[in-house]
Amino acid sequence: MDVFLEDMDDEQVDDWLQPEEEEATPLYEHFRIVADKGQSLLRIDKYLTDRLVNATRNRIQLAAEAGSIRVNGNPVKSNYRVKPFDVITIMMTRPPRDLEIIPENIPLNIVYEDADLLVVNKPAGLVVHPGHGNYTGTLVNALAYYLKDDPNYDPSDPRLGLVHRIDKDTSGLLVVAKNPEAKSHLGLQFFHKTTKRKYLALVWGNVRENEGRIEGNIGRDLRDRMQMAVFPAGEHGKTAVTHYSVVERLGYVTLVECRLETGRTHQIRVHMKYIGHTLFNDARYGGNEILKGTTFSKYKQFVQNCFTICPRQALHAKTLGFVHPRTGEEMFFNSELPEDMERLIERWRIYNTQIKTAD
Repeated sequence: MDVFLEDMDDEQVDDWLQPEEEEATPLYEHFRIVADKGQSLLRIDKYLTDRLVNATRNRIQLAAEAGSIRVNGNPVKSNYRVKPFDVITIMMTRPPRDLEIIPENIPLNIVYEDADLLVVNKPAGLVVHPGHGNYTGTLVNALAYYLKDDPNYDPSDPRLGLVHRIDKDTSGLLVVAKNPEAKSHLGLQFFHKTTKRKYLALVWGNVRENEGRIEGNIGRDLRDRMQMAVFPAGEHGKTAVTHYSVVERLGYVTLVECRLETGRTHQIRVHMKYIGHTLFNDARYGGNEILKGTTFSKYKQFVQNCFTICPRQALHAKTLGFVHPRTGEEMFFNSELPEDMERLIERWRIYNTQIKTAD
């Protein structure tokens, strides 16, 4: 059974990788991966640290000591060196946690729907998929309720449902597949980078160039695994490309449009920080500090008020385009900025005008 750990937090990974006191039967497979044919010799604890995104090297070493990590069916220690075509599994004495999707009557802003798919405009603060600490109250729970009368829609079936995700505190457009054929077709479009996705972001600082391209591998930060980081091409992370253009300059902040060429975790947030323009009020990456401006108390109070107006990273998935999986029609959807970002940007417009007038 393949397991995707991108959305698991530390406690959930601990639950999966903690060593057993003694091995019992039967054993259950929680993770499986086959090493690439070009895989160079690499310690298995490091190999798995790069792939189990929320698992620390220490946890993996503990799991190896407990006999939970196996290569080609045999337990290995953490210093085992992975070779091409090795079949690596994590075996546990308890079955993988089955997560029941409970339908919940949560309001949805559906901008389009037909027999194959629907497009949702997600508000900030709504978790997309159930996970540790968020087993209810998510977009998936809301979809389960909305489609409860559709006999073909099973919210627990991974072959349908959400085709892609955005962060809890990012607002904007998502596409949902109602059947396996639609999800497969749409998923390939995301894989082959033929979808059209544009975001609006308010970032700290005056972005110098009117437009630009950011390229840099994105992977888990080696010091803080709750964050992502940019690495040179090579050993860490996956290729990521973001294109940006300036929409409006507002003094100490800039409104930019970002177009994704790839879709990595926190891609826009990490890439913009990488070029020195952290998203406004992005607490995970330091944007909830005053990164540009003056030391005057009135300015500090103004920024704090802005943080209150938009209490999350100022990022909105504004447009989404794809080819319809059944008709072949090119479809394009656009969503308005949510109220919190509208108010935030307007405050900066007023402040920037006042500064220019004073000068």
